[in-house]
Amino acid sequence: MYYDYLIVGAGLSGSVFAHEMKKKGKKCLVIDKRPHIGGNVYTEERLNVCVHCYGAHIFHTSDKAVWDYISQFGEFNHYVNSPVAVYKDELYNLPFNMNTFSKLWGVKTPTQAKAKIEEERAAFSGGEPKNLEEQALSLVGKDIYEKLIKGYTEKQWGRSCRELPAFLIKRLPLRFTYDNNYFNDRYQGIPIGGYTEIVRKLLEGIDVETGISWQEFRQTRRDITYGSLFYTGMIDEYFDYKLGSLEYRSLRFETEELQEEENYQGNAVVNYTEREIPYTRIIEHKHFVFGTQKGTVITREYPAQWKKGDEPYYPVNDEKNEKLYEEYRELAKGEENVIFGGRLGQYRYYDMDKTIAAVLEIVKKQP
Repeated sequence: MYYDYLIVGAGLSGSVFAHEMKKKGKKCLVIDKRPHIGGNVYTEERLNVCVHCYGAHIFHTSDKAVWDYISQFGEFNHYVNSPVAVYKDELYNLPFNMNTFSKLWGVKTPTQAKAKIEEERAAFSGGEPKNLEEQALSLVGKDIYEKLIKGYTEKQWGRSCRELPAFLIKRLPLRFTYDNNYFNDRYQGIPIGGYTEIVRKLLEGIDVETGISWQEFRQTRRDITYGSLFYTGMIDEYFDYKLGSLEYRSLRFETEELQEEENYQGNAVVNYTEREIPYTRIIEHKHFVFGTQKGTVITREYPAQWKKGDEPYYPVNDEKNEKLYEEYRELAKGEENVIFGGRLGQYRYYDMDKTIAAVLEIVKKQP
């Protein structure tokens, strides 16, 4: 069996690429090591609730072309992401806005809030920030850093903020309005029916094999040949880690079905910013779609140290790993008819809209 393209990964990158190449008349085979399509945007129903199985995915973009593209495959609701942060027994709105500042300091006007932030920032006099903690203190001061940044960041990265490089926080957006909308993007929502249905439509008419990894495929499927490879797995794994292993952060999800509870936390996303609480957030899935079901489903999200064999969710884009990635990228240039795409193939964290835009640019260069 011959295919024009073998596509490794049935997530958003691989599915968009396969769909577009099929439109060009190419024959594609998509494989994925997971037992399902959709990658990290995979959703499934539990208690009649659409559950985001690998963490919350809110589609948001200011790119109308990308919004129009994804909207071909599903209708989106009008969900607006407005997370809440819990620190000890206090609740704060995110992103940092006038509701946050009012709760922190009792201020009422933008002028008062700006003055308080300048006062907080002035307390840091350490010169050029040497680590993430100093960078955050220089940007927003002690109160916001200690209550809303420090513990959450240390859980995410698995190390002290004093051990993290300053460049990881280039800026911290401060909004001087009473607006809890987390994203500034014009278009925002959750697909009605879930992301899996969108991916299924993208892959209509395309051969798909799930439950088989790239390594297994190479060893066992000698009957299949292909002209080109679109690879969305880990770039270091593709090369059998010959230059060393890139670092990632992983996640663990603990999902609970609460059949007798109608409303567990009153919001889709609640962050827990204390280091002592092991999870970073609780997601209550029904609130993504304004659900009124009797039961509810919640997921606790735990950051985890990554090791080979674990699912890699976030690349660790510090200087050491960036240098190693560049070495792998040079190796990749020598791979004939191989395209590296997606967050793992390009060792980048991509929002969903940027994922789609990047793939559509790749597609333009294909015959």
